Amino acid sequence: MSKPLLPDDLWAVIEPLLPPEPPKPKGGRPRVPDRAALTGILFVLRSGTPWELLPQEMGCGSGMTCWRRLRDWQKAGVWERLQRVLLDRLGRRNAIDFRRAALDSASVAAKRGALRPARTRRIAARRAPSVTSSPMRKASHSQSG
Repeated sequence: MSKPLLPDDLWAVIEPLLPPEPPKPKGGRPRVPDRAALTGILFVLRSGTPWELLPQEMGCGSGMTCWRRLRDWQKAGVWERLQRVLLDRLGRRNAIDFRRAALDSASVAAKRGALRPARTRRIAARRAPSVTSSPMRKASHSQSG
């Protein structure tokens, strides 16, 4: 049997981080369960399958449903909180290998960094040189000597 995309122990960590289902004042279709949507998201991200080709047989809803759920969870900060929870668990077990860690200015502010970004020098627009005319002086019509 193949390994599940979303094991029970991982789902137990993720489920409490998910926002509650938004109210539906007008009713509508039942919502795809969060676990099914997350399974669809993981399938697309791991396989590289386009969202619109997510197999219906998986029971994850449509690719658009999974994509919207991914977007909404991103806006709600789910992935950032999940990263913190997982890193805290690994840290308590002393299971983080810092030899493989990397930092860049996108994740850590530069030491004694500038208070504000440097100004970008403005460049005035110029006409491009013509390929049909030459920068040479025009010929004179007078005849000399």
